[in-house]
Amino acid sequence: MLAQPEMSPLATTQEAFAQALLRARLRVPSSVAETAGPSRERRFAVYRNNVKASLVAALVAKFPVVHRLVGEEFFEATALVFVERLPPRSPVLAEYGGDFAVFLETFEPAADLPYLPDVARLEWARQQAFHAADATAVAIDRLAALAAADLGSARLVLHPAATVIVSPWPIVSIWTTNTFDAEVRRIGPDRPGETALVTRPDHEVLVSLLPPGADLLLAALEEGATLGEAMTNAPDAFDLPTTLASLFSAGAIFRILEGLPA
Repeated sequence: MLAQPEMSPLATTQEAFAQALLRARLRVPSSVAETAGPSRERRFAVYRNNVKASLVAALVAKFPVVHRLVGEEFFEATALVFVERLPPRSPVLAEYGGDFAVFLETFEPAADLPYLPDVARLEWARQQAFHAADATAVAIDRLAALAAADLGSARLVLHPAATVIVSPWPIVSIWTTNTFDAEVRRIGPDRPGETALVTRPDHEVLVSLLPPGADLLLAALEEGATLGEAMTNAPDAFDLPTTLASLFSAGAIFRILEGLPA
């Protein structure tokens, strides 16, 4: 096994600088302080605050519904803790925030909002869909044109931007009212869980509500199962026509393979 090269003095300084920027309780590293000049700690603190403010602003932009649900003050405090615990691992800001939902699951101040992590997952899926590869979705007419005997052997290939989030909470309803309604509708605790489909058939990211059990069908299709094989995983009373109509209307399918290996 090849030994890993040691970090150069410059790389070590850069790493210490980056870590100090994101952890408010750390002192300025000596390697940074030695070269920073007069008033270095004050200027460093200003720079650090600017970096953190930029990361918090990026999280607000990516998770606007979570921000609206908890309020500005709570969100900013939460985001600052997230930034300190899970700083960026990539210089690409668009990639930052993927761990936010997992972080919220164990963030004790948000324990009274158990639906919050899944709302964050839905919002992150929208971010991923926006940056996914382009592909042209096919219309349901393409499936309807198949002979009845060929439907079971057809394979539906999911669009690269398609993601499914299954939640015990009504996340689609929560996201919808907090996104489009000037006055947010109350979503009662008795509402059942929902399965969200996130797609981007053209230039607009869409969020759709799928019937119960649709996630099992989609998981099988994603593994290369035929439509007939995928139906064996579907629960009793599964509504296949409604599910297929939802998938095609949302642009979640971009290829149909007829009787061919996946």
